[in-house]
Amino acid sequence: MEEMISKLKEKYRVFAPKRFPNGSIRYGEIDSLSEIVVDEKSHFSPKEVYLPIVQTVFYFENSHCAESKLEDDREILIFARACDINAIERLDTIFLKNGGNEDFYYKRLRDKVNFVLIECKDSFDSCFCVSMGTNRTDNFKGILRDGKIDMESEPIFVSENKKSVTVPDIDESLVKDVFELEYWRSFDENCAGCGGCTAVCPTCSCFDTIDVIYSETSLDGERRRVWGSCMREDFTAMAGGHNVRKRAGDRMRFKVMHKIYDFRQRFGETHMCVGCGRCGERCPRDIRFSDIVNTLADKVKQLKAEGGAGV
Repeated sequence: MEEMISKLKEKYRVFAPKRFPNGSIRYGEIDSLSEIVVDEKSHFSPKEVYLPIVQTVFYFENSHCAESKLEDDREILIFARACDINAIERLDTIFLKNGGNEDFYYKRLRDKVNFVLIECKDSFDSCFCVSMGTNRTDNFKGILRDGKIDMESEPIFVSENKKSVTVPDIDESLVKDVFELEYWRSFDENCAGCGGCTAVCPTCSCFDTIDVIYSETSLDGERRRVWGSCMREDFTAMAGGHNVRKRAGDRMRFKVMHKIYDFRQRFGETHMCVGCGRCGERCPRDIRFSDIVNTLADKVKQLKAEGGAGV
């Protein structure tokens, strides 16, 4: 198998969840199957492989621009679980099917991506992928099983989670009432606004665009796309000091509604959240997305029964 990895690396850059010296499990290039962590959930998703945290768009020198190029022509092979494989399809919708234009910088990496499935025979404590319908996938070239890549067997998918989520049934007539729920105000103090949840989320797609000048006396530099977070207060700050979502509760409402309402309404597909549960594990205030969705479902039921807002 180690010889197989060596041969694979001739064609592919091979990524898998591995343990780093600081103890975190995140995606990195591997040289051996023994590096892959399969008995624990990775703390970070594979998203940064095909949507880098920092991505140079182009370079500029005086009045001339030069587009960035990929440094490695090899394809990309990622060992990933079903939820994370489903997550890339949500990002495909955002970057390739949004507004009729394909994002070139996303597509040139995305077109290289292939998956090997890491099976989930049992659920981790915080997962709710079954509720979100992301516990299964057919988007893989092989299965990691018994220390080798199995190209023939049928995959084993988890069929039950320890957590379950009921996605609220929100129709358009209720959106304003949901928007005005007093429930969101509880996050004004509870949420730290750190953005940690979005950093580990496999479907968050927000980014900032910045220009970097190499020195104070130079006109040379580059334009970069850098991960952003809708949970940070400065994300919607505008010139003149206005901020569309200054309160943490407003930002939480925006994120939650995007994950379980807006995305599906706009694209007519599945919900954006894939139920990996990483956001709750990362939160320093122990805010669980699954709990928020279930609470919101109860409040929507109450809104329908009572026909009013402010619940």
